Amino acid sequence: MTLKEMRIKKGLTQEELARKTELSLSTIVKAERKNTCNLDTARKIANALEKTIEEIFF
Repeated sequence: MTLKEMRIKKGLTQEELARKTELSLSTIVKAERKNTCNLDTARKIANALEKTIEEIFF
């Protein structure tokens, strides 16, 4: 399952995930498009989606 699919399954828009993670919308868009990001960003996204980094990015 991709990051985008996980976000949608959780019922979040990109904007809501950005707010929840305190990341910019462009960071969320890039992470979804490339399915990669730095470790700090990955941790924030994983925590917000209640998943492990491995579940999302590997």
